[in-house]
Amino acid sequence: MRNSVLFISVILLLCCNCKKEIDTTYLITNTSVGALEKTSLARDIELIYAKDSVIKDTTTLNLGNKAKKLKIFEKGGQLLLTLTPSGDSIPKIENIRFEDARFKTEKGIHINSTFKDVKSVYTIKKVITAMNNVLVLVKESDVYFTISKEELPSSLRYASSVNIEAVQIPDAAKIKYMMLGWD
Repeated sequence: MRNSVLFISVILLLCCNCKKEIDTTYLITNTSVGALEKTSLARDIELIYAKDSVIKDTTTLNLGNKAKKLKIFEKGGQLLLTLTPSGDSIPKIENIRFEDARFKTEKGIHINSTFKDVKSVYTIKKVITAMNNVLVLVKESDVYFTISKEELPSSLRYASSVNIEAVQIPDAAKIKYMMLGWD
């Protein structure tokens, strides 16, 4: 009896100490997006996404310049990411646009999240008003969000000179684009 209690105690102790391994395939952090790291070079994208398809901007390639956009597709055809390399002599990835909702920040935000979801886990740093969109920057992350003015009340939609504040954006406003900027 004593041995069985000891055995069960050891098993429970081992189970409690085991850490659940986090799948980082679609995890967005300030220094990585899945296997892609902030220090990764643009020339290595085909190696990093060897299991996927990398499509380069053919218009730019035909003109003899470097690709301006790289699109990463899953083998099944689903668009995952759009990458923009820097203009440096040794280009790195400067901007990432998330096209697939499986990519999530450490706080669980993805492209199908709403403004309410964003502001519930992040502190809004700044809202930038553009012609057709509103750009939302957050303090805790390099991820930023674009919300279409179509999601705003009609009094704010058509006024181009009005600076929109975070409190004026409805909670139900959908994210149009979710991007990460690395400099």
